[in-house]
Amino acid sequence: MRKVLTAAAVAAVAMIAGAAIAAEPMKIGMMVTLSGPPAVLGKHIRDGFQLYLDQKGGKLGGRDVELIVVDDELKPDVALTKVKGLLERDKVDMVTGIVFSNILQAVFRPVTESETFLIGANAGTSTFAGRGCNPYFFSTSWQNDQIHEVMGKYAQEKGFKKVFLMAPNYQAGRDSVSGFKRYYKGEIADEVYTKLGNLDFSAELAKIAASGSDALFTFMPGGMGVNLVKQFRQSGLDKKVTFLSAFTVDETTVPATKDAALGLFSASQWTPDTDNAANKAFVPAFEAKYGYIPSLYASQGYDAAQLIDSAVGKTGGNTSDKAALRKAFEAADFTSVRGDFRYNTNHFPIQDFYLVKAVKRGDGKYHTAIVEKVFDDYGDVYAAQCKM
Repeated sequence: MRKVLTAAAVAAVAMIAGAAIAAEPMKIGMMVTLSGPPAVLGKHIRDGFQLYLDQKGGKLGGRDVELIVVDDELKPDVALTKVKGLLERDKVDMVTGIVFSNILQAVFRPVTESETFLIGANAGTSTFAGRGCNPYFFSTSWQNDQIHEVMGKYAQEKGFKKVFLMAPNYQAGRDSVSGFKRYYKGEIADEVYTKLGNLDFSAELAKIAASGSDALFTFMPGGMGVNLVKQFRQSGLDKKVTFLSAFTVDETTVPATKDAALGLFSASQWTPDTDNAANKAFVPAFEAKYGYIPSLYASQGYDAAQLIDSAVGKTGGNTSDKAALRKAFEAADFTSVRGDFRYNTNHFPIQDFYLVKAVKRGDGKYHTAIVEKVFDDYGDVYAAQCKM
């Protein structure tokens, strides 16, 4: 005779199963770029995440964590192979990291279609912010356009008449230009897309010089940004062209550019001098552990760990109840080192954004500092298209 379980019995079985899962180590796959000039970005994210994990005694949400770090090598095909290994061989409970948008585009579907949560700690392509939003994807960074909109709004308000635009030729580069132009309504001298990984900007700088532009807006992360800043100063363009940037002048580049970056503008949702208690604890702890000043990437890695800790804690360590875990992620019940942080309907943060510039600290180290707030509690423009 078939036995029919009562609702109470079903709930009890589920509770027992959840408890069994919670007793096992939680496997987290971290995919970051750790090869070539952009490797510093992945290192900052990894180190920020690891710092919080160490502060929590190797546990998140009360569960021991096995962190499996893989290098995507900034190659989408490699990323796809490695993320499948995380999902199928390692059977991770969730995936985090992801530095570049082309890597996010490569791994997004296999992760989310397996109903595994993907906690993005950097890449924020527009592709997954609007109609392509997904209940299994959450970001602890920003939607790509937002940072660049800061610079567009600033350029518009300062009355720059003619701006030269330059970015790498991939999705994030195109998002950057789109974001800038959303607020800047002056003349665009030219719109140049370089090869991703380009390190020689002599031809582009010659074009800028000949364009008669009074400002340059650029997005060049990692080693690309280091070379561009140095070559920009060496060319003498800094004497007649205002340098506006995003992900070009930050804590991953200024240790290499040093005085060449001083006074150059960028945009960010966080700097080491962000004035709140959580950040005042985070920055010195990070420096003490790693010996360098954290960047926005490190802060996003740290917040990714905080988000996971808060969400898994709310479910009592149970990662198998996807609906409960999603609700816990959406609550974002943690204190971000950037200050204001809550989730929009598309799982990208609503937060503040700032104009920042490169400065030199009393001990000779370089970092960015807030100049002024440009956006307050700002959500991205694509959220209205998200139907979750």
